[in-house]
Amino acid sequence: MKLSEIIKELALTIQSAAGRLDREVTGGYASDLLSDVMAHSKEGDIWVTIQGHPNVVAIATLRDLAGIILANGRQPDAETVQRAEEEGVPILCTLLPTFDVVGRLHRLGIHGKD
Repeated sequence: MKLSEIIKELALTIQSAAGRLDREVTGGYASDLLSDVMAHSKEGDIWVTIQGHPNVVAIATLRDLAGIILANGRQPDAETVQRAEEEGVPILCTLLPTFDVVGRLHRLGIHGKD
């Protein structure tokens, strides 16, 4: 499923890299612990977190993630948005709690990987 379709289905707001929304999302990962995401996320995953600081962009770039969803009404700070724009990392926001975001992604066919 394309990132643009997920944005529409979950009514996400786009904070960065609006030109990179045609990327195929091949899985999902939810964690707020950066070392956990570094160790276990997979290329093409959509990452669900509440962390909005610049380090999330570095992790998403390192792991070649399809994008980042900030849950619970969290917003990225200005430096994070700037870095995401520079690196081409889509940051998306929602008022939904993490649990609900993951459930909706699962219903759309986006699953975690072993």
